[in-house]
Amino acid sequence: MARKPKAPAHPETLCAHAGSGAGGEFRSLNAPIYMTSTFALKESGEVGPYFYTREGNPTRAALERALCELEGGAVAVATAAGVAAETTALSLFPAGSNVIAGKALYGGTLRLFREAFEPRGLSFTFVDMRDAKAVAAAVRPDTRCLWIETPTNPLLNLVDIAAMAKIASAEKIITVVDGTFASPCFQKPLALGADVVVHSTTKYINGHSDVVGGAVIARSAELGRKLASLARTLGTPGSPFDAFLVLRGIKTLALRMQAHERAATALARFLETRIEVERVYYPGLESHPQHELAKRQMTGFGGMLAFDLKGGKPAVMRLFRRVRLFTPAASLGGVESLISHPPSLSHSALTPKERKAAGIREGLVRVSCGIEHADDLVADMKQALSLL
Repeated sequence: MARKPKAPAHPETLCAHAGSGAGGEFRSLNAPIYMTSTFALKESGEVGPYFYTREGNPTRAALERALCELEGGAVAVATAAGVAAETTALSLFPAGSNVIAGKALYGGTLRLFREAFEPRGLSFTFVDMRDAKAVAAAVRPDTRCLWIETPTNPLLNLVDIAAMAKIASAEKIITVVDGTFASPCFQKPLALGADVVVHSTTKYINGHSDVVGGAVIARSAELGRKLASLARTLGTPGSPFDAFLVLRGIKTLALRMQAHERAATALARFLETRIEVERVYYPGLESHPQHELAKRQMTGFGGMLAFDLKGGKPAVMRLFRRVRLFTPAASLGGVESLISHPPSLSHSALTPKERKAAGIREGLVRVSCGIEHADDLVADMKQALSLL
């Protein structure tokens, strides 16, 4: 659990110092890794600030302080995975609750809804959350949550967080925002009125493809305490070693996000010129239908993009065999560039009909631009497309 942060700073400064500070017996600059399951009681027999790592751990607490500082939240909980963060957030709502969510979501989130929470009494209403009137019309007496993913995976659609928060506030509904694609450097959902932010820290926040982790951050202390208690009860908190690695990643988060965005912008603009490509999805492009919302809601457009390749899945597989700098793989947000086919990976749990309804075509390619030089990434994509 972590308390409210100090005054905001520039992202580069905030990331470099978040959660750190000379402490402990040797005044270490970085938080030590407390690799212990339990802590000795005081001589008086009383429990100290920590007594069992599932309940709390100093290394994890340092990460949670950093997450609060990055998001401007009151309480953060570092979890063992992104879906563990989502599980913790969804556990706020009792059986019989309705959750309104977008039609185009990460496949793992949809699987969590269907396989874990629908059988336990939650219902889900899926609407196009780009349409605020449709969201407002979908609210029912039993609606308890607006579940927002923005930008969405994999089509980079945006949801107006402030508009959703206004609807939710009028109905006393909790807003949960998955901000994984943007990172705290490029989007601040809590400042826009959201109640809770979830992240897969596996992605940009850690940024080195060597951790699986998540985070849930609350705007209010009261809601944060509920989430922290649920996390301890569910057993969703992450390990001390993973917390240490994510803290290390945060130090360069702002600098990495700038590099990711430079590469993604250059690649997206290049792809728009290619006859092999039907459509490019990137909020930084003027052709993106929500470009103005992106400029208003975000401070950067991110390192994720997608495009529809002519020729469907066979063409995608040929492209994968010919790229040199883009590694065909799941996940995203690391220093290396990754390329994936959402219908086969992140959204394989959806039926073909559901993918079609969500706009996910068989020729869709999702790209996570790393921190390589933009010119090198463009050149690699150019040679691969030229061989199709």
